[in-house]
Amino acid sequence: MTTWRPDPAQLRRPAYLSLAEQFARAIQEGKLSNGQRLPTHRNLADELSLSVQTVSRAYDELIRRGLVSGEIGRGSFVQTQAKEPEPPYLPERLGELIDLSILKPVCEQLHLQKMRGAFAWLAENLPSSSALSFRPNMVFPRHRNVAAEWLARCGLEISPLNVSLTNGATSAMTVALMSVAPPGSTIATEAVSHHTLVPLSTYLGIHLEGLPIDHDGMIPGALDEACRKGVIRAIFLQPSVINPKATLMSEARRAALAEVARRHDIAIIENDILGPLVDAGLKPVAAFAPERTLYITSFTKITVPGLRIGYLAAPDRYVAAVANRHLVSNWMATPAIAEIATHWVSDGTAIELVDWQRRALAARHAIAAEALGNLDYHSHPQSLHIWLPLPEGHTEEGFVSQARLRGVAIAPGSSFRTSDLGWRPAVRISLGSTTEQELRQGLGIVASLAMGNPEALLLAI
Repeated sequence: MTTWRPDPAQLRRPAYLSLAEQFARAIQEGKLSNGQRLPTHRNLADELSLSVQTVSRAYDELIRRGLVSGEIGRGSFVQTQAKEPEPPYLPERLGELIDLSILKPVCEQLHLQKMRGAFAWLAENLPSSSALSFRPNMVFPRHRNVAAEWLARCGLEISPLNVSLTNGATSAMTVALMSVAPPGSTIATEAVSHHTLVPLSTYLGIHLEGLPIDHDGMIPGALDEACRKGVIRAIFLQPSVINPKATLMSEARRAALAEVARRHDIAIIENDILGPLVDAGLKPVAAFAPERTLYITSFTKITVPGLRIGYLAAPDRYVAAVANRHLVSNWMATPAIAEIATHWVSDGTAIELVDWQRRALAARHAIAAEALGNLDYHSHPQSLHIWLPLPEGHTEEGFVSQARLRGVAIAPGSSFRTSDLGWRPAVRISLGSTTEQELRQGLGIVASLAMGNPEALLLAI
């Protein structure tokens, strides 16, 4: 426990930020040293006559600045040396390791042939504007028209003038966040969300608040309460299967969240990178709140990973902001790759590959059902992954480490956690990143670990 304590007389509104500033100064002045444990949220709240939520927000702000690290079950500790977040996947595949950690579509020789053919076509058909122009408005009008056609397949009717082409979904996420949330503001998301969102929000100076979820995704009442208690600028949603738990949000829930957002006048960022791959026929959230939703979709997870192009559709109120943020962060999407995407959408190759992927995933899910037996896991017929809550007694760190020792890489569920609310240790397992034979072998190893004795597992680490 630390000997230094913040001075309640120096607290100013907003109290959480003032409290965080006191801690930051104490760390900078050496009054708190690296590794020192901070008071618990409850104890400090009682000591300063503040709410636990205020202290929690102050600690979250310190974590965002890289001054404090939080460890579930242990507490919060001063961290004077910056620590980069670890990705949930392996940086590269090593030796004979079966890598089920990185989310990829199923790919075979067909996909390589398609890309080679696309580049051959491009060599003969590349427009001069795509090779020689620096001006996005000279390059992309035709691509935006085709993008609007593809977005219609995703259930979204929008003018081409409201569409920006980006270098994939991560670029679109960055631009969308910058467009709706200035530094210091708060974004709400599901308690289990996109693994990139956590560090990205940190780098952009945005506070991330994870909200409770159920089997249908974010709970509208929880969003309404968060908006009433604090200043929420936007929500980030992944309603269609790409979320870590592979949940497909119902249309009723989408409409309810859209209504809460409209009531509190907040923006919505909808990440729908599987687009037409999910054949449920549900309207996107953007269809229920078109005036405030920034909608993201892309091709890398549903056609070929190398086709790094995404579409960011924005309502009129955000079009200028999106264009400006995209210019300063990316300037423009890579024209040559945009040419291939437009060509594939126009000649039917893109939807052909989407349909192929859907059939391939059906076979992968059949393998998973057979290999995992009676284990309780979450999936969807068009999900690229499964979410496996760990049986009682297992720890994520131990489970992932033991799987790695046995030649299988999987992603720890904590990489996707934005809140401790209702948290249960889990792992995410990719179905598309290996051959069917390797997938069957890897899932067999995971199943044997999950059904084994957790005490024996811990002793083996």
